[in-house]
Amino acid sequence: MNEATRRLGRGLDELLAEIERPRAGQLVELVPEQIDPNPAQPRTRFDPEQLQELVDSIARHGILQPLVVRAGRRPERYELVAGERRLRAALKLGLARVPAVVVEVSDERMLELALVENLQRQALDPIEEAEAYRHLLQRFHYTQEEVAARVGRSRSSVANALRLLELPEGVRAEVASGRLSAGHARALAGLRQPELQERLAARIVREGLSVREAEAEVQRLKAGAGPEPGRERPPRRRSSGRRPPYLDQLENELCRRLGTRVRIEQRARARGRIVIDFHSDDQFEGLLERLS
Repeated sequence: MNEATRRLGRGLDELLAEIERPRAGQLVELVPEQIDPNPAQPRTRFDPEQLQELVDSIARHGILQPLVVRAGRRPERYELVAGERRLRAALKLGLARVPAVVVEVSDERMLELALVENLQRQALDPIEEAEAYRHLLQRFHYTQEEVAARVGRSRSSVANALRLLELPEGVRAEVASGRLSAGHARALAGLRQPELQERLAARIVREGLSVREAEAEVQRLKAGAGPEPGRERPPRRRSSGRRPPYLDQLENELCRRLGTRVRIEQRARARGRIVIDFHSDDQFEGLLERLS
């Protein structure tokens, strides 16, 4: 395990140890409808299939880990600190009560915990991650170095993530969906004209360009040249031949989760390989963090 992963793991353990270890009188049962969502929650998209898996698990075994809440701004209301997927599953099941630990935690600590919990336990998409960093910078006036130290990332990783927020809205949506990797997005950020960014983003998706190929096209466009003659590639064929369609779905899901291009190559029944692209030490470290 690399140093960045160890820093992130310790940070989460320390944060959760501070607030999730029940003390006398803290563990309660609450009506789920009493709990308001975490306003600092960096995750804006929840995978329906994964949520359904959690619903099925809770239906069989109950909620094994209490939610963490703090007193709300209105009487008899609580604000979620950690455990949004558990709360959503409880509401979907119509549970009358859920176990919860009531804690005192500042707005700053609440956002930090929500960000680190999501990074450690279930990877945010690159845009959600960048927006959470921006929130820490703007609301609490952290420096990039302070954000990096708190979440176990390098300063350059935080800086590169923030650059993604300068991309046009349509390009950001492609990154959030996984059709463009974070590596592709960083390459596109090297262009200053939004129309060129959008045009190249569409070509990357259409033709399945690698990050290296996208970087080469960025340099070509910055130099004022068009695509190299004879290098325009035909769109990559999907779901052709004997390739099962579900492999395309799995590829897209892995791209979304890992923030880079992923290829599944099935050579024979129950045999094949998964190829994960990375193009820098920082990206490699990030992949190790997500896979550990």
